Amino acid sequence: MKTTVTLALAALAALLLADGASAQNLVITNGRVLDGTGRVLERATVVVRDGRIVSVGQDAPAGGGGAGETIDAGGKTVMPGLIDAHRHLVQGNDGAAWLANRAAAQMQEFLDAGFTTVLSPIDPPQVLEARKRIAEGSMQGPRVFAAAFLPVAGQIPGSGAPAGEDPARTDPARLPFTGPAAPAIPHEATIQAVERAKQAGYDYLKVVLNTTPNGPEIDTLKLIVEEGKKRGLPTIVHAVSVRDTLAALEARPALLVHTPHIGQLDDAAVKKIVDAHIPMTSTLAVFVPHFDAEGTPLFRDAKPFPWSTLSSAGQGPVNARLLWQAGMVYGYGTDTQWPPQQSLADELRALDLVFAPKDIVQIITKNAAEAMMHGDDFGTLEPGKLADIVIVDGDPMRDSRALLHVVTTIKEGRVVARGGAAR
Repeated sequence: MKTTVTLALAALAALLLADGASAQNLVITNGRVLDGTGRVLERATVVVRDGRIVSVGQDAPAGGGGAGETIDAGGKTVMPGLIDAHRHLVQGNDGAAWLANRAAAQMQEFLDAGFTTVLSPIDPPQVLEARKRIAEGSMQGPRVFAAAFLPVAGQIPGSGAPAGEDPARTDPARLPFTGPAAPAIPHEATIQAVERAKQAGYDYLKVVLNTTPNGPEIDTLKLIVEEGKKRGLPTIVHAVSVRDTLAALEARPALLVHTPHIGQLDDAAVKKIVDAHIPMTSTLAVFVPHFDAEGTPLFRDAKPFPWSTLSSAGQGPVNARLLWQAGMVYGYGTDTQWPPQQSLADELRALDLVFAPKDIVQIITKNAAEAMMHGDDFGTLEPGKLADIVIVDGDPMRDSRALLHVVTTIKEGRVVARGGAAR
């Protein structure tokens, strides 16, 4: 049975690759276009040439737009491809087995759900091979960016999660830390680690920040940010408490991941974070129960939901709204391993608490691209940008759950999924 399913998936991928092989030139007509800048164009046309957007408007191109496929959107919503700026891709403890047996099907799931770009913040090196295969066309999937993990301090005995347990269950940021400072990492070792990440081909550096009293974490983080900049590697910082989020600002990283969900932001903290002009990704659904087919509440590790963490499901969205109102560039991320459409449904439940549907459209497209520092390349439907486009059955500006009804996904002008996640 497994062999039959694998062959079927391979055949489907081959058909889609063949279908889109010459479709970097295409015209989408009769669409309700959300260009990602706030404009809504009724019965509009999007013209794509060589994988990039040429025009978006209500006037049909002369001569039908030239060579390439024409797609009649039938009045459905045409919008930028969805972006998950924080998603772990490699599942299980064996990266090689994931690459051999699961990666191709999983990458197609992202396309089916409308995601054309994904940032993998920490994953085994097999994610780099998956990225390579997608780029060269031997595997179909979203555009993948990857970050290398670098520690900012040595481990304090007994401070980590038990072996095999999801660290979010026993996050040390949840408790006031009164123990000794974490041991420092020699600067030369940190510099060498940054260089290895560059040589391996990573796109970003990733740090998990849990500060200790008078500890070395911020000093090392500053060094990582500095050395990363020298090599063109922006630094992403995981900070989940208000305390650690404020501490991270001193090092001036490129991106904060995880809305602070431990502690309440006051006006001074909001102003300090927003004035730093560092974007942030959401990942609110980590602490929202995921429900299986029987209605059992599960954590992201597929084990019973830890109700002791539920306060984060309320505090995260409240802090997110405070930062948003103050002008934070706030982008979409999930930090989960559920299938992409299921993760999207969970994240929407959390985002819907404090954001209007039109805000969520911006968060999952334009803002996510800006958070990744690629807003000039994708995230909106504007001339010159990559033609990453989804056609959605419904109006996500009125109901965010319309984002779950993607019917066509286009990446760089090629149709890479038809029928969407419902298929």
